[in-house]
Amino acid sequence: MKLGLQLGYWGRGPIDEAPALIAAAEQAGFDAVFTAESWGSDAFTPLAWWGSATSRVRLGTAVAQIAARPPTSVAMSALTVDHLSGGRHILGLGVSGPQVVEGWYGQPFAKPLARTREYVQVIRDVLAREAPVTNAGPHYPLPYPSDAPGATGLGKSLKPITHPVRPDLPIWLGAEGPKNIALTGEIADGWLAIYYTPRLAPQYEEWLAEGLSRPGARRTREEFEVAATVQVVVTDDVRATLNEYKPATALYVGGMGAKEVNFHAEVYRRMGYGDAVDEIGALFREGRKDEAVAAVPDEMVRETMIVGTADEVRAEIKRWEAAGVSMLMVTARTVDLVRELGTLV
Repeated sequence: MKLGLQLGYWGRGPIDEAPALIAAAEQAGFDAVFTAESWGSDAFTPLAWWGSATSRVRLGTAVAQIAARPPTSVAMSALTVDHLSGGRHILGLGVSGPQVVEGWYGQPFAKPLARTREYVQVIRDVLAREAPVTNAGPHYPLPYPSDAPGATGLGKSLKPITHPVRPDLPIWLGAEGPKNIALTGEIADGWLAIYYTPRLAPQYEEWLAEGLSRPGARRTREEFEVAATVQVVVTDDVRATLNEYKPATALYVGGMGAKEVNFHAEVYRRMGYGDAVDEIGALFREGRKDEAVAAVPDEMVRETMIVGTADEVRAEIKRWEAAGVSMLMVTARTVDLVRELGTLV
């Protein structure tokens, strides 16, 4: 089992303690450090800035949003970070949701799986640097079609000036649904899992196996990485810890997506919490956020986190590893906690 430090995206400003946290993580034996983006700070700039002070940990985006950049642009960012870090970059990508994609980026959300497949292929073609990059589309045609609106017909196929450090730079995908997880197994090198629960590991493995068995799949299961975002808390007061994390659960289930499409809510439905999801979502949308938090069952929080005494936490980490998880992506906002987590693996 490996550890990844998830710094996430910023709130109203930068994470002041990030340099100290990253230094502690590298010293404590963490394998990787990750940044994220929503509709504020971007994922690549902080990663490069803070990562410049590191020498060993891998540096990943978890996740960079596909709608934010054309695939050739994100390929440029990835090969740049990989050069600057000496080949330590992990490119983590995700589709986000329709509210962000259409509301913030002004891009269509339809056919997210097809878009992801095409997006990743263009990135791999850029990094391979075998020929000028072309793509028939329909989502990311290269060159831009001469008969498309606004086209000059002068578009030229190009290959990157800069030679990538690693043509096979690892691409991990954030995925929550069965079809997306299967696609991840087929075209990616790792899965960024959110709200993972070992209880459903056989189901996850079945979905991954479908993709890993497809013709042209990149990895075997032994080579494929599963990085699960999880809160790890050493405490004697489990109930207080669960109450502390219920607001975040209520926010993602009730507020991070539309009523019609909320991928986080669907994850919990597949876990068997459909009635709770309906109640939390209804309360949240009515502005009754305190009641939404109170409606979150203890077990709904507990089974997607690792909490208990040090011995209990170590036993749980072994259970997650046995379930197929190769990395725990943890959130820590103090140096002492980073160091403590480093002793548990």
